[in-house]
Amino acid sequence: MTTDAISRLQAAMERGAAARPKAGGFPYLAESLRQAGVTHCRMAVPANAFLYLTEHGDVVVQGEPLVTGFALAPRFDEAALVAALRADQAGETTFPAFVRACWDAGIAWYDVDTAARTCTYYGSDGDSYTEVYPFVTLP
Repeated sequence: MTTDAISRLQAAMERGAAARPKAGGFPYLAESLRQAGVTHCRMAVPANAFLYLTEHGDVVVQGEPLVTGFALAPRFDEAALVAALRADQAGETTFPAFVRACWDAGIAWYDVDTAARTCTYYGSDGDSYTEVYPFVTLP
């Protein structure tokens, strides 16, 4: 992997952040990432770590872990997940609060497929929930 993959990812994240409205902004970020060659974004929720699969090399971004040491994984709660998604989509939460709400809803990881425009959330027991996000045009 080259530093080119990292610089392209950082530029795409900045472009997506600049284009996204307060409410309903995720599709703008995802489209910016797709245009920059990102095919999937995989988030390990308790570790708060992203793996971006890109045409230019795969990039890991490590955030502040939600869990350290041993912890029980919360049970999958689709209603709680949907509530967290709707609050985030309405612009009512920060990203760290959204990640925490995902964990509290029993989400162990999620995967964004930028070509299919889907985000699938997975519980540790095999349950999953998929949402399709809308196509957007970046300004």
